[in-house]
Amino acid sequence: MVVRRPPGRRAQILAVAADRFHRSGYHQVSMAEVAAGAGITAPALYRHFRGKPELLDRAVRLGLDALACGLRGARTTGDLGAALAAVAVGHRPLGTLVQRDARLLPPARRAALRRELRADVALMTAVLCAGRPELPGPDAELLCWSALSACTGLSYQSAAPQPRRAEAVLRDLVAAVLAASPGDAAPATVRAPVPDPAPDPVAPGTPEPRPQARREELLAAAVRLFHQRGFDNVSTDQLGAAVGISGPSVYRHFDSKAQLLAASLVRSRERLWQEVDGAFAAAAGPEAALVAGLGAYVGFALRNGDYLGAMLSETERLAPPDRRVAVDFRRDFLRTWVGLLRRVRPEYDAVEARIRVHALFALVNDGVRNRPHSARPDLGDCLLHLGRAVLGLPGTDGGRVPAPR
Repeated sequence: MVVRRPPGRRAQILAVAADRFHRSGYHQVSMAEVAAGAGITAPALYRHFRGKPELLDRAVRLGLDALACGLRGARTTGDLGAALAAVAVGHRPLGTLVQRDARLLPPARRAALRRELRADVALMTAVLCAGRPELPGPDAELLCWSALSACTGLSYQSAAPQPRRAEAVLRDLVAAVLAASPGDAAPATVRAPVPDPAPDPVAPGTPEPRPQARREELLAAAVRLFHQRGFDNVSTDQLGAAVGISGPSVYRHFDSKAQLLAASLVRSRERLWQEVDGAFAAAAGPEAALVAGLGAYVGFALRNGDYLGAMLSETERLAPPDRRVAVDFRRDFLRTWVGLLRRVRPEYDAVEARIRVHALFALVNDGVRNRPHSARPDLGDCLLHLGRAVLGLPGTDGGRVPAPR
């Protein structure tokens, strides 16, 4: 007897895999778990896919293919917004898969994915420049990357909003971003990034730094290396070498590499909250507080892109108690911004406010790490300008964005 495979089985498997990777992180998901979610056995799963790397690659490619297909038919900026919103809602895991998990793919495949994304942005830029011929090419490209990033913010919501509503809000967001003029952004009080100085070489006979100073050096090095290479690809020898000590000496300060990861993220969270909450508290009124908080967040991001990247990509590598603390911080941080935005824009309900705040964080987090635009001397002003557009604040091109439908 011939057993026929159900039609669309591969698509079903990819949908399950994308959802599992999105929710738990690539390292936390087994092939057996994906097979169970698809209602098949593990051996049957291996008849479709050779292993987890291929599953991840195909899941990412499925979303990017949908994005490219939608963008190829775009003729206006409205079409661009519709295409981006449809993919963000229909392929919600895509944002986290690209930004967090795709870096675990083999180098050749990662390079191919970057080329595909650049080609998508090139399509968007051509449409935008056709509608706004006065816009300089670099500015148009920055706007297109920013619109794409803002839509990926939907991936980071714990619960999916109603699809039609989410698409409507995202279309408005994209319209606001693509209508902006970053080169004309008013100068803002956002500090440019200041790179950490490299540790001075230790001369013979020089006393070792105090344990507390060495610990701080390790925390800074860890967040940078974990972001750049991934937790599993960083050894204690590499961590030690980054601060001028041997690998085993790391254990004088931290019991394990996992403890070092947790401590580095805690320290960065504390600094983020201190800067943003201080800006909120010093402002007079909700709108001033929101603008001040936006400036503080952009300034922090410019100086701490490694932390934002590590927070995004490595939280799932934490031990369960540390992971719960990190997730609780994210929720509380988001809740503060959502509450403040709704005081400024009372016509936004909780759903729209959450979509807009997530979009803001995604736009800024990507903006400080996405070359070549991350090297713009006016990047802070541009991100502040675009952040106001995403939140629907006064002071962007055309004033406030359209009210929710």
